[in-house]
Amino acid sequence: MLRATTAFLCSYCQKRSVLTPHMGFSASTLTNKRPENQQTVDSLYDLSVDIRKVRKFKGWVLSEKSVYVYETADLLRDMGADTASIARVLETHPEAILCQPEDVAAQRDLWSSVCPNQRELVGIIEKFPASFFTLTHHTNQRDNIRYLQSLRLSKRIIGKLMASAPQSFSRPVESNQEVIHTLRETYLDLGGDEGNLRLWFQKLLSQNPYILMRPAEAWRDSLGFLREKGFTTEELLVLVSSLRASIAELQPEAMQQALDYTQGVLVCSEDELREIVLRCPAVLYYSVPTLAGRFKGLLDLGVSMDQVRETPNVLELTTQIVLYRIQKLASYGYDVRGGSLDVIVGTKKDFEMTYSKLQLRQQRPLFNPVAPLRTAEE
Repeated sequence: MLRATTAFLCSYCQKRSVLTPHMGFSASTLTNKRPENQQTVDSLYDLSVDIRKVRKFKGWVLSEKSVYVYETADLLRDMGADTASIARVLETHPEAILCQPEDVAAQRDLWSSVCPNQRELVGIIEKFPASFFTLTHHTNQRDNIRYLQSLRLSKRIIGKLMASAPQSFSRPVESNQEVIHTLRETYLDLGGDEGNLRLWFQKLLSQNPYILMRPAEAWRDSLGFLREKGFTTEELLVLVSSLRASIAELQPEAMQQALDYTQGVLVCSEDELREIVLRCPAVLYYSVPTLAGRFKGLLDLGVSMDQVRETPNVLELTTQIVLYRIQKLASYGYDVRGGSLDVIVGTKKDFEMTYSKLQLRQQRPLFNPVAPLRTAEE
């Protein structure tokens, strides 16, 4: 059974986090002032941990007196971790050996509630060891897990959130409830269907794990600004779904600057500008210097502004990628500058498919060599 009391980060980890930023202590400074704990070094060496790597990045850990090297390794091994996995975890996050075994065991039980497959859990720990071994706010973590489970979100989504955005689970559950409530109101106000709400939540959370870290007011401010710019309810839902949680990270002032700059360069009307944004939402979050660089790069490559207006999502590609794709298509006689830019936009996979089709078209024989020749008599 999970403990009701809040598990704590090891006192050494807390001391480290307090001293380092405020008093200017570096890892090398602390390591040089205090000798290494030889027993810790020997134990890590026995576990095939690269001591040089630990010394270079987290050398202060090797000087601590109270450590739980073998206890931590045994807990990971009991979960199914092999020797190589244990070594990688301890190399990446050696602070793990400072955590008391009973606290780590409680954390294991908590994470197992959303990831019962031990092999998958070991994989998550290996990828996000700092998230797993940060043992503060245990009660908040438990309450947030229960709340998200009450929304019928999948365990896989909750596990991904815990691993990649652990800060959202350290907060009081009321903070996340407020954000979720705002998201629900936003989705339904924009015409979303109640029956699809859970799937919409899961899509947002899976694509941007930090969605819960944005205050509810940020969502309201961003959407309010876009409403004032003339976007319809349906169009706003498209933008929210396209930009995911990023829309809550956008400041109205920055969006206005990006829109003004884009409209000035493309010489388009307000209606045309909204259409451009719907086809290329990235315009809203690119800074003016980034947009200026993209436009200049396209002009230098011989792309016209008329072409950009017709295919605005070309702005999502860097100048280097655009140049590479133009040159690759040119090798088969296709001059992008004289036609549509649709052939170069999209993901790498999209472009490779387009390029493959062009190759086949160029290589297709003019006649079927295996077909019987027709004679004059026929």
